[in-house]
Amino acid sequence: MEDLPARLAEFLETTAGRVRSLTVERAAGWARMTALGLVATVLAIMGVWFLLVGIIRLLSTWIEVKYLYAIIGGLFVIAGALLWSKRTPKEAA
Repeated sequence: MEDLPARLAEFLETTAGRVRSLTVERAAGWARMTALGLVATVLAIMGVWFLLVGIIRLLSTWIEVKYLYAIIGGLFVIAGALLWSKRTPKEAA
């Protein structure tokens, strides 16, 4: 009976450690991964944006700007039409 307070304290500490590992540590890991994913996504979008601007500026030295915009717009229309043809239509309810 003398050992009961020590055993109870150890049991509570072990239980608290398990609960923490199942909740707080998992939530912290998910939060960290979400933050890193958002940062990576923003950096990727910025990289694509700067790449497109650089390509447009490079090509605008050889092609007149209005024709360049027409060519790029046409490429986006073709890409959109291809993606639209690959979509899966919703089934009728």
